[in-house]
Amino acid sequence: MAVLSQPDRPAGRGRKLQASPVKQTGIDCGIEVHQPVTLKDSAAIDLITRLQVDLMIVVAYGQILPAEILQIPRFGCWNVHASLLPRWRGAAPIQRAIEAGDSESGVCIMQMDEGLDTGPVLKRASIRLDETETGGSLHDKLAELGASTLLDCVHQLDRGEALKAEDQPALGVTYARKLEKAEAQLEWSENAVTLERKIRAFNPWPVAWCMIEGERTRIWTSQTINEKHNSEPGKVLHAGKLGIDVATGNKVLRLLELQRPGKRRMSAADYLNAKTLPGQLDIEH
Repeated sequence: MAVLSQPDRPAGRGRKLQASPVKQTGIDCGIEVHQPVTLKDSAAIDLITRLQVDLMIVVAYGQILPAEILQIPRFGCWNVHASLLPRWRGAAPIQRAIEAGDSESGVCIMQMDEGLDTGPVLKRASIRLDETETGGSLHDKLAELGASTLLDCVHQLDRGEALKAEDQPALGVTYARKLEKAEAQLEWSENAVTLERKIRAFNPWPVAWCMIEGERTRIWTSQTINEKHNSEPGKVLHAGKLGIDVATGNKVLRLLELQRPGKRRMSAADYLNAKTLPGQLDIEH
């Protein structure tokens, strides 16, 4: 048994090298740990060949496994993917599901091939999404669901029971492109429902934001208000204890929790107590 983890990365204010949680867990459990910079060279292939592994399990590793490595383990390579494939193949399935307003999500234990999340599915499990789900809360739910579903498959394999791999349907393929910081800026010309989903999807990273009186202000939580208006998108319609109501391309978005630069995140009421705003504030867009 062995653990492969990404090389240590700089983290924190001091930018000191920090081990990944996977590496640290491996060390704590007395498991041999390796951190190859790439899996595409002969050294990585020789390493995995020497380990004589029966099965490789991949979870958010962040590197493409070359064909030579996929063929080494006796039972192949399994990937724990955080979506109901073939929907949301790619890097950010959790956030894209929330952003798109999906009513359900889940995990798939997939037999890996050379494509991007295209391999046959060994087992899937689903959960319903509610209207308060964030990228962080869904991540945590799917982490637990993925672990239990994976263990079911491993135990089944250990008992000598056959695991049936089902090819993914050709219909319903979508791609979850990688998250970019630039897309976290709120565009008030979009409708309130779209903006509210984006805020939840990008919580806790990269965190949605907008400019308020020259300050780049993070928006952590919000609420769609089903009200019509004739104001220009970005105009603050009302600001009070319940929140800051902003006109959008359709309906009103109520900002509930904000964060000024260098400050803690706070409720709209606390934000307004700390910052005096004019009666009609124009949010930059």
